[in-house]
Amino acid sequence: MTLTSPPSEEALRLRQDVLDWFVRRQRTHWSASDERAFQAWLGADARHGEAFREWESRWRAFDAIAPETVAGWRSGFEGRAPAAPTRRGFLKPAVVLGVSGMAVGAGYLGWRHVQAQPVFEQAFATRRGQQLEAPLPDGSRLRLDTATRLEVRLFRDRREVTLIDGQAVFAVQSDAKRPFDVLAGPLRVRVVGTRFAVRHTPGMPGADGTRVSVEEGKVRVVRRAPDATSEVFLTAGRQVESDAQGRFSAVSAVPRDGIAPWREHRLSFVDTPLARALAELERYGSTGLVVNDPAVAELRLSGTFDPRDARTLRRALASALPVRLKDTGTVAEILPAP
Repeated sequence: MTLTSPPSEEALRLRQDVLDWFVRRQRTHWSASDERAFQAWLGADARHGEAFREWESRWRAFDAIAPETVAGWRSGFEGRAPAAPTRRGFLKPAVVLGVSGMAVGAGYLGWRHVQAQPVFEQAFATRRGQQLEAPLPDGSRLRLDTATRLEVRLFRDRREVTLIDGQAVFAVQSDAKRPFDVLAGPLRVRVVGTRFAVRHTPGMPGADGTRVSVEEGKVRVVRRAPDATSEVFLTAGRQVESDAQGRFSAVSAVPRDGIAPWREHRLSFVDTPLARALAELERYGSTGLVVNDPAVAELRLSGTFDPRDARTLRRALASALPVRLKDTGTVAEILPAP
């Protein structure tokens, strides 16, 4: 056995720099300015170019290996026991690995690293009262509602959106080889090609769970907890909600006004506590209304409203509920009717 010293910190740092540059150059959005920065890095130290060329050489050697051989290594790395080899069958790969094991191992890890990198990533956000239509490179389209934040990452083998806050409609381009996942709080929504809406408003009292509504196609909704086994399959016209921990309610029909009436600037409430309805309307803009009386806050509101039209809302409240408005200057307080 030959003992060798571990690589120095400088060598480890150079190896990491080489791998970072190599991975970045595989991405589709590599630009001219990126190439200039890379060339400047190469020119800063002769060892940079030498290390990078050595890595490229290893990569080409790995790329030439038969796919079935790579598949066998992958199963070994992922912990699946391969079929028991014969002695003759074992010796041949053992010799090959003895000669080029380090290069192949580094190449395989590099291949895994490249596969794990997104080919496209972008964050989208809307302000209060704003909506946004966002096309994606794969042909899918997103429609973000007001006060919504999400992040998109497209990989070689999958597509992934993280809905941080708000709600959005997803029109997903079908691609059986690249499933499309939406991560929203405790839930994962997986599709291949369909149109659906997801709402996740963790900071909103009474509405801090997640809702998934399907307009076209079908989706699979799963709790993301490691020990969770519950899942729901939804078809067109069906929806499901969960609480903040991911516990599902019963599957129900999508309301008659569709999966996302906010696209037409409509908000519908059915027997909704007034305080919660006002909080929802405030997501789109100031209503100029406050409610301090707990009994008034619990009054139930039903109806459809345009969140941009605060004046009509004020008139409608006095007709729909036993309340009156008291103007305090900057806002109007909703009080019980005398």
